[in-house]
Amino acid sequence: MRPISLEFKHNDPTPLYVQLYRYLKKEIVQGNIAAGEKLPSLRRLSADLSISVTTTGLAYNQLLVEGYITSRPQSGYYVANIAPADLSASGQGEKQRPYDFSSYTFEDYEYKYDLTSFDFGKWKKCVSRVLSEYSHMLLFESDPQGEAALRFEISKYVYSSRGVTADPDQIVVGAGTQQLTSHLCRILRKMNIGLVSTEDPGYLPVQNIFRDHGFNLTKIPVAADGIMIEQLPANIPSAVYVSPSNQFPTGSVMPVGKRYRLLEWARKNRSFILEDDYDSELRYFGKPVPALQGLDEADRVVYLGSFSSTLFPAIKISYMVLPVEMIRIFDTIKSDYTQTCSKTEQLTLALFMEEGFYYTNIRKLRTLYGQKLQSALGALAKYGSGFALPINTNSGINIILRVKTRKTPEELSASARLLGLNVQPAASLTEQDTAALIFYYNQIPLEEVSGSVEEMLKKWKE
Repeated sequence: MRPISLEFKHNDPTPLYVQLYRYLKKEIVQGNIAAGEKLPSLRRLSADLSISVTTTGLAYNQLLVEGYITSRPQSGYYVANIAPADLSASGQGEKQRPYDFSSYTFEDYEYKYDLTSFDFGKWKKCVSRVLSEYSHMLLFESDPQGEAALRFEISKYVYSSRGVTADPDQIVVGAGTQQLTSHLCRILRKMNIGLVSTEDPGYLPVQNIFRDHGFNLTKIPVAADGIMIEQLPANIPSAVYVSPSNQFPTGSVMPVGKRYRLLEWARKNRSFILEDDYDSELRYFGKPVPALQGLDEADRVVYLGSFSSTLFPAIKISYMVLPVEMIRIFDTIKSDYTQTCSKTEQLTLALFMEEGFYYTNIRKLRTLYGQKLQSALGALAKYGSGFALPINTNSGINIILRVKTRKTPEELSASARLLGLNVQPAASLTEQDTAALIFYYNQIPLEEVSGSVEEMLKKWKE
């Protein structure tokens, strides 16, 4: 046992026991106090350093908790056996420098954006009301099924705008369609359904979720009027994931006659239709096509909706309307999961809808995005005739472009990104010497749409 000498910095606001703890820890880590060596007793070290026994005890206790020393009854404190190699490997043997936050910079968003597409001022008013009038509700976790106030507003909205009949108790709120699909996987498993059909081409993230949950997948081709019903499984309970009002990515719309055929298939085969109605409110020519769920009399349709396209993508609030049989199953499992949607944002959206702001925003978007679409189509006709053919041009926030080129969709997408344009490859629609791409025009400022399309096409032709 060797004496320990330490000069305390009494003008330092750091407590004396912390200074002693840090000193002893450094000596142990650097090997200056060897493993197994006995440390001075509390009283002796207190006397040597002219500090209180309490101060010494606090320092020893911290070292003991962290494992740098051990305590032996009736004997005292000893340095623990800590191998220098282990310390070096874990980085504890080196002095850790704090991160220099001043050196961190946020990159500008790579795509163009249009702040006029959403009234954040009205959203802010609703947030303020939540924080001032309903702050007590934020002290408790959100309902796993979603806030009752929001489910009530959604039930009113989907009936008036989409013809969907939904009791608020049948609605489940979640952070995006993908999370809700995970709930659907659990419900379908409880119903002994292990086969899911998806559109081809279709929305890949949802297909991946079904695959990852162990479902058998069958891909059904999509025709000009929607999924080919005759190729769906027969005589076996299953589910089919469709987007009949605006198929992604082709934009095909399923006519009412075919919708009744699909409903009859579900009824006869004791199967379910998972209707993704992601942005069908944004239809610019004629009225929005009513939802399939509103035609369902056998309670075989799950209706999926999202606010990402009609509010702003970062909101990540989606919902589904479950048939009575499914909501009963969900009631038995929902306590096993927590709500992943911000309660603050759910309540804000409920007020936003109650005040009529959401309906105003939808009308505004239809006008604004319709103008952007016309501008984009005009530029494509003027600068891309015979080179870039647009399809899916009646609704949504994007159009499909078929580009005659030997370049890959990935190369064209990267080239557009350099111009601040969001263009994604559509591999399933790409053919030889023709690249298919998904062009999102909605966030380009209106006055820049035509020029942006012209510049993009020019780059692609180089």
